[in-house]
Formats: sequence, C-alpha cells, structure tokens
Amino acid sequence: MKTAVVTDSTAYIPREIQEKLNIYMVPLNVIFGEEAYQEEVELGAAEFYEEVKTKELPTTSQPPIGQFVELYEQLAREYDAIISIHLSSGISGTYQGAVTAGGMVEGVKLYPFDSEISCMVQGFYVLEAAEMAQRGEEPDAILARLGEMKQSVRAYFMVDDLSHLQRGGRLSSAQAFIGGLLQVKPLLHFEDKKIVPVEKIRTRKRAMNRIVELLGETVAEGGQYRAVIIHANREAEALEWKAELETAFPHVEFMISYFGAVIGTHLGEGAMGMGWYRK
Repeated sequence: MKTAVVTDSTAYIPREIQEKLNIYMVPLNVIFGEEAYQEEVELGAAEFYEEVKTKELPTTSQPPIGQFVELYEQLAREYDAIISIHLSSGISGTYQGAVTAGGMVEGVKLYPFDSEISCMVQGFYVLEAAEMAQRGEEPDAILARLGEMKQSVRAYFMVDDLSHLQRGGRLSSAQAFIGGLLQVKPLLHFEDKKIVPVEKIRTRKRAMNRIVELLGETVAEGGQYRAVIIHANREAEALEWKAELETAFPHVEFMISYFGAVIGTHLGEGAMGMGWYRK
C-alpha cells in the first residue's frame, strides 16, 4: 500500500526535508489588512518578524477546504492512502478541514491525525510517519506508532507578552491580565488540545531553566529522546541554549526550529520553547 503524508505549514519542516521525505504541505494564511499570504510559501518567518515591526499585528486563517480537496485528489492518482497530520484542533479548524475534505474525495483512504500540538513537535509526528511510509509500512502501523509517540511527547514554552495570545482568543483575558500585571512569564503547554499555563514564573531565565528541569525529569526515566528548541526570532539565544543542553544531556538529540508567521502572530517575538519525545 502506497501512503502519502500531508501536514500543514505550522509544522515548520524545512523544505529540503519535505522534498527528501515526500511530505506534502498545506499552508495556513497570514492576513495583514486586505493582504493574505500563504505561510511558508509567500511569507517566511524572517520576513514576518520584519513586517510586524512596522505593521498592525495580522490575523491568521486555516486553509480553505478546497485546497485540501485539490491536494487529496492529486495524491489519489498516485497513492492508496493519505495520513494527514495537523496542528491541534483546539486552536485551529485546520484538522477539521482535512476531515471534511477527506469525505469529499474518492479513490483514496484518508487517515486524519490531530497532533494536539503545533510547530516542530507536530513535525516530529510528520517525520516519523514519512520515514515509515517510505519504508512501505501500512497506515495502521504508522498510526499505531504516532499514538505511541503521543504518550511521550511533551512541550513547554514561554512568551514575552501575553497580549497576543489573549487577543487571538488562545488564552483567557483574566490569565493575560494577571500575567501582564505581575510581569510574570508563565510556562505554557498544550492540555486537552488547548494552550494553558502550567506554572507562573517571574523571569525569562527562570522559565527556561524550569523547562530544562522538566526535560531532566523525563530523561531520568530512561530511553532515548529527540528534542527541539523553538524560538520566535531569537536564533542566537536558541543556539546558545542548544550548546548548553547538549553538554547537560549528551544522550538527547537536539535540533533547532522556529515559531513561524502563524504561531508567531499568537505568541509574539521573543517566545521560546522546547519539545521532546521518546525515540
């Protein structure tokens, strides 16, 4: 059975890896006033962070269902099955759009997968699925592995300014108000598909140190882990953090990724996070 792997732009998988592993990507949209841009196609992360310095903060939107239908129909000519992996259904309608489109396409079996998360942690599922698909593994085996991964996937992040999350409806007003008032840098994570605060921490450095502690607690349980540092236009800081972490955790495989335009709209510049899973 020949299986295609589809994801959306918020996985932020580098283009060369997409090409190497035959990963198909549907972009979300970033809207500045009247102008809409396809994330990672017409608007990269670096351009986005430059744009928001001089423009009103944009809004974001999920891909039109027609875009999914068009891609799935194209893939149906070559593949027997499609595994479509998307950002958390608790913060976007993208996953539901994939489900709806799957019911409109004939000749191919669609397996939608809600990552319940986003960014390169979502990307971990995509890479695993794509590598298994290239080895000719059946969709059921791939989905079983993704379900197994979900048991060990963890991700934590902090933002410099809670107002973006609150304005976009991804965090309640009360939480944003309290955070701003006390200059708190809350540690956030996904719980039941939504973004919620885990702990209130007073400084950026302490928040990042707490993420390291949480990684350490997981690694102490044993096993081999892959981790990703994710930054919002803070590459130098991310590289420095990676060097420190590689010394502290020599048995963890670390990589660096970024919060692109869509997620960056909601988190704001300066956000930093880390996610990991058991290999």
